[in-house]
Amino acid sequence: MFRSPSLASRIAKASSAPLLKQPANGFFARRYISNTQKTSTGAAVHAHHTSPKQNTDSYLDTLNTSELLGYGIIGMCTLSKPILNLAIRVFPYTPLWVIKALVYKNYCGGDTLPEMMKTGERLSQRGIRNMMVSYTLEACDGKKMSVSIEKIIEETRRSIRELLVPHTVKMIQQTGAENINSIPPGYVALKPTALIENAADILLHYQEPAYKARYEQLLNTCSDIVKVAEDANASLHKQYPGRKSPFIVVIVDAERNDLQQAVYKLQRDLFARFNNLEPTVVGTMQMYLKESTPNLIKESELAKKGGYLLGWKLVRGAYIHTEPNRAVIHDTKADTDANYDAGITRTLAEMCSTKPTVGHLVVASHNSDTQRMATDLLDKVSNEKVRANVVLGQLLGMGDNVTYYLTTHRNVKNIIKYVPWGPPLETKDYLLRRLEENGDAVRADSGWPLLKGVAKTLFKRVF
Repeated sequence: MFRSPSLASRIAKASSAPLLKQPANGFFARRYISNTQKTSTGAAVHAHHTSPKQNTDSYLDTLNTSELLGYGIIGMCTLSKPILNLAIRVFPYTPLWVIKALVYKNYCGGDTLPEMMKTGERLSQRGIRNMMVSYTLEACDGKKMSVSIEKIIEETRRSIRELLVPHTVKMIQQTGAENINSIPPGYVALKPTALIENAADILLHYQEPAYKARYEQLLNTCSDIVKVAEDANASLHKQYPGRKSPFIVVIVDAERNDLQQAVYKLQRDLFARFNNLEPTVVGTMQMYLKESTPNLIKESELAKKGGYLLGWKLVRGAYIHTEPNRAVIHDTKADTDANYDAGITRTLAEMCSTKPTVGHLVVASHNSDTQRMATDLLDKVSNEKVRANVVLGQLLGMGDNVTYYLTTHRNVKNIIKYVPWGPPLETKDYLLRRLEENGDAVRADSGWPLLKGVAKTLFKRVF
């Protein structure tokens, strides 16, 4: 399965070796947590080792003028920490029309499925030939939403039938059936808290008899959506029998940590229902949690006993700024980074084993070191089925310099963007959360270097 015996031994060694040193305690742990909160609100989420300086101008050349102007606004908002904090404070009071005119297209795919289809076409021109789409709403803690849960469920189904299926087929037709395994699947992300009323209560108390029926309702709702993807896969496999991965994959997104045990059960139940032949369902593991590596091992053991395949989207995490129990998070950023990279190595080794329990992997990271490492490992894998089932991903509007490097300098085909869509009011909330959670990750390829690069690119186009 490997082109190089040294890689096989390296992966096997990483799979069995201890992943982390003993956690730091006392002053050093508190100091890390405090500094994380004060200086890098998403440090354990998207930060990593110091990366080489990226060629900002090169990836800016691939953007249209509207996108460039949006990045110029982001560059101004991220010139310094005080300016970023001011932007975060002002953002909730900014009229929606101003946001849509300035930065909306950089981070959101659109309000409607036709707009999303155009976003997919635009991404394909940049070498990004599929998407992970999310109807961006949350109902957690009784939050008042602008649309009904029934509407969310129906729009999610429609996004499979009317967006992901036709877009994936179009990409296959453009590339040619002989290159069918170079096209990543289309993904639809499910946010459990958006799919049932009083979701937080259900997820908190899912083990209690009084909540069993409501949990089953949530499971059946998710199953109905997965069935749409499963049916689409069955039809497309008949049309394209050479395909080694699913055409459509359903992702179960993570929730905040106190709800996460129920989400683990939810994705496990979906694995057991749908992943007998191929990994139609992919769960999410937040690698900044200390429990993440033991959970990966535990889930593999359960999958082996249950006779189903696992699929994983590995992320550093998204809730560090709201997590009240700091003990559940790795004590240092270095520990999080080591755990994340070891998780990639371990999962890829499992996929390459003789009887794998993992059938699909999404490496969701904006960090260039992580993505280069994943690409280096994958380059040495000869098994076409494994290669077709490992995909790299970043959020729309973030990590574009990383995406550009991978597609242009590494000829990476298995790359996607996470593209939120839906009612403007709800996507406005998404944009605010991105500013709050990823301020430092945004600044890493923004601020003055981005502003200067945008000005230079616009100047070249005018003159």
